[in-house]
Amino acid sequence: MEWIISEELVPYQDALDFMEARAGAIASGTAGECIWLLEHPPLYTAGTSANPKDLKEPDRFPVIPTRRGGQYTYHGPGQRVIYVMLDVGRRGRDVRRFVQQLEDWVIRALQEFNITGHIREGRVGVWVERPDRPKGFDGSVQEDKIAAIGIRLRKWVSFHGISINVDPDLSHFSGIVPCGIAEHGVTSLVDLGMPVTMEDLDVALMRCFKEVFETHNAEV
Repeated sequence: MEWIISEELVPYQDALDFMEARAGAIASGTAGECIWLLEHPPLYTAGTSANPKDLKEPDRFPVIPTRRGGQYTYHGPGQRVIYVMLDVGRRGRDVRRFVQQLEDWVIRALQEFNITGHIREGRVGVWVERPDRPKGFDGSVQEDKIAAIGIRLRKWVSFHGISINVDPDLSHFSGIVPCGIAEHGVTSLVDLGMPVTMEDLDVALMRCFKEVFETHNAEV
């Protein structure tokens, strides 16, 4: 397993070109699996299910169509993007289980900072409860999204992946309906009162990856 951490902002097309090439090499057996931790300049990406009506400010940032699953999402400084180039074929060929492992990975990493992440039926990504915010008309606790997940598979090798909000400019999300869900907001680790750095999160991600993928993989 190769871990790559980029200190500078990585142009989206450069990242896409790298992922495409690495996924092909993994599939052909000429390269090993890879996790890439990076940040992008501000941009919006449109997944395969993106609804044009959800792009509220098309001229605010570059809008890049992509063949990953999901709808519109935002990437920018202060957000840790985690591209996962993993051999899902070797890991059991169970796409649903693989996505659940990605979700579990994020939840375990957040728990390192005493933040409880949740998975909600019908809502992609990882969510946190906001008891500090006004309750809904039905008395429900508000929930905000802290992490998005969108992957693509080619020859049973994954690419694209996860984004976790560490300390991005949350106002940048207002140019889209994130993942097509208008009735909930977005948050970040710093917005939740946790002074977490990218380096802190990276350490947690690397530790929790072993707990989720290496332990589970031994059971396949």
